[in-house]
Amino acid sequence: MKLIDKSLFKFILVGIINTIVGSAIMFLSFNLLNFGYWLSSALNYTIGTILSFFLNKYFTFSVKEFSLFMILAFIINILCSYFIAYGIAKPLVNYFLQTSPQKFRENMALVTGMCIFTVINYFGQKYIVFKHRTNKKAA
Repeated sequence: MKLIDKSLFKFILVGIINTIVGSAIMFLSFNLLNFGYWLSSALNYTIGTILSFFLNKYFTFSVKEFSLFMILAFIINILCSYFIAYGIAKPLVNYFLQTSPQKFRENMALVTGMCIFTVINYFGQKYIVFKHRTNKKAA
């Protein structure tokens, strides 16, 4: 299996769409509605997950099958990616920007979490969630 192939570029395109929608929801929730760090980022990924599943399933990885395993694996991948990424992002940003205002640090942690999430999520989808499809193509 190639680490980088055309699915990466399709995944990035889907990610751009998700980022526009999800970021708007996340930053508006955090900055205007004062929902807090975890709730704002969770809203982003709840809505983004639904959109991402269908776009990545059909467009990025060209999977026609539909199974309970695929849905569960996708949800578990999203949850693991989310908690790992945002769990790392906040303390990491707080460490490097400890003299900055809290609101700025938390906004930077949200951006950092998005970046970490994207990397973990891509590899989870490619090698776990939609792996069976990749193997069928190679056969």
